[in-house]
Amino acid sequence: MTEEFDNFDDEMKNDIEESLPVEELSDSFNNSDVTEDDKLWAFLAYVFTPLIPIILLLIEDKKDRPFIKAHNAQALAWGIFNLIGGTILSSILFFCFGLPSILIWGVGVYWGWKAYQGEYVTIPVVTDFVKGQGWA
Repeated sequence: MTEEFDNFDDEMKNDIEESLPVEELSDSFNNSDVTEDDKLWAFLAYVFTPLIPIILLLIEDKKDRPFIKAHNAQALAWGIFNLIGGTILSSILFFCFGLPSILIWGVGVYWGWKAYQGEYVTIPVVTDFVKGQGWA
């Protein structure tokens, strides 16, 4: 059984390695041409994506540097993917978890308004607990 998995893993690894254009990417620029500035801009492009990649597209002397160009394109695509995915997930989570939080916050605002009006507020379970502990 483990031999089947080992063979499967080897086949998958070979398929993945053949599909990746690693040699093409590494041959597109010479490592001796990569400056510390290029490395910094590539790093910043990934960390602050998609803002820095867009800025790099506007800087004339940076956008044509092979190292920056290769990483900038990847960082920009990754940033757009994160932006879209994050928006979708935030929307889903808002409707699942955010709505109850807003309702609970709204009830708290109502109780605050009542207290502001000078009324005593009785909160189910909480008021009894607080009085039982001697906190109120």
